[in-house]
Amino acid sequence: MIKFTKMNGLGNDYVYIDCINNKYNIDEMPKLAKVMSDRHFGIGSDGVICICNSDIADFKMRMFNQDGSEAEMCGNGIRCVGKFVYDKRLTNKKNITIETLAGIKQLKLNIVNEKVDTVKVDMGEPILDKEKIPVKCEKEKLLLKVDDKEFEFIPVSMGNPHAVTFINNVDKFDVERYGKIVEIDKHFPQKTNVEFIQILDKENIKMRVWERGTGETMACGTGACASVVASILSNYTNNNVYVHLLGGDLQIEWNKENDHIYMTGPAEIVFEGEWMKND
Repeated sequence: MIKFTKMNGLGNDYVYIDCINNKYNIDEMPKLAKVMSDRHFGIGSDGVICICNSDIADFKMRMFNQDGSEAEMCGNGIRCVGKFVYDKRLTNKKNITIETLAGIKQLKLNIVNEKVDTVKVDMGEPILDKEKIPVKCEKEKLLLKVDDKEFEFIPVSMGNPHAVTFINNVDKFDVERYGKIVEIDKHFPQKTNVEFIQILDKENIKMRVWERGTGETMACGTGACASVVASILSNYTNNNVYVHLLGGDLQIEWNKENDHIYMTGPAEIVFEGEWMKND
């Protein structure tokens, strides 16, 4: 039996498991993530996030996608981690640090009526070095023929790899058809998340995303950050941008003084329960 909390950040939903007060076997999580995430026979989610002790930060998060693969980081997921640890009184600090496979992230919790409402995350510096993303591409942009279309992608890492492209209308675009091909393209040794962006004006963009190991999701925090970086580098937007996703809006700022990306958005608890299946 495993106690869990279902949470979401703009519809990017995960099953959260307290591995601090409960000594669950983390080695079982890749397999459990597959069955728990199933939207017909399981709890239903984009994956599983475990909240653990850390030797170098206040807490540590381990994130497993729907397919059982472990991801470095999740922007929407880490906001929910902040709400989880504060609302459940694992901490009384309003500024906390979270260890991830993409490094230590700093969170500022906005408290309303003694509960976390929104969270501002210091996502660190964007990574544009091709070897560190990683992507096999000599130029700044990657030209790809995908099925019947040609795309120009800007590779960016926010601790996990992203490929950002700009299109005229995201609402009518077939994200699954093209996203699943780009995800596993040979130019991305560790696969990639794929963002399809429509520029609205200097302060607003619309985004749909195909997430590595999961498929299309309602939102992606690291993807929103990467997309704003790509939009600024392309001179499409200013440094403070609202990203409109299927699940809602994120505010993303690229602070040029310290070169850090800041993401602000909501986090919600949906329900809690106990996993009874012996999978």
